[in-house]
Amino acid sequence: MLSPARFTIIDDVVAFPTPVADTFDYLTDPSNRHAWQSSLRRIDDLQVVGDRAGDVGTSWTDVTIVPGVGPRMEVTDCEPHRLWREVGGWRSVDAVLTLGFEERSDGGTDVHAVATLTVPAIGVPLLAVNRWPAARAIRADLARAARLIAEHDGR
Repeated sequence: MLSPARFTIIDDVVAFPTPVADTFDYLTDPSNRHAWQSSLRRIDDLQVVGDRAGDVGTSWTDVTIVPGVGPRMEVTDCEPHRLWREVGGWRSVDAVLTLGFEERSDGGTDVHAVATLTVPAIGVPLLAVNRWPAARAIRADLARAARLIAEHDGR
């Protein structure tokens, strides 16, 4: 039996013109995701654990643009204004998104995004073909989020 394969989809930094607190609060609130994540129609069954959506243990189901694909997501790490991590699973595929937040000297925020995907060995050829388009999509989604937060903040 072949072992599952783990791939890094993206390991990149995206600049946000907004302060760390605003950037963190927006990106880590699952109810905002449909506004900036292109593959997402909505979220269902949001279960908030802690003081705010996005705290450790918060979970939800992504309703994606791909019919029948609805990973269950859970926040596994949350260090306000520093680090946030979610893990999602759908069938035999697991995904992890880690966002690191660093304040820049101009008052903006650098968001370090690392996304990994673990797939069964049979899915490796498909993932190899789609890895770079997926990375572009994640960058574009984060750039969209940066614009939305800046518009909301009046920047």
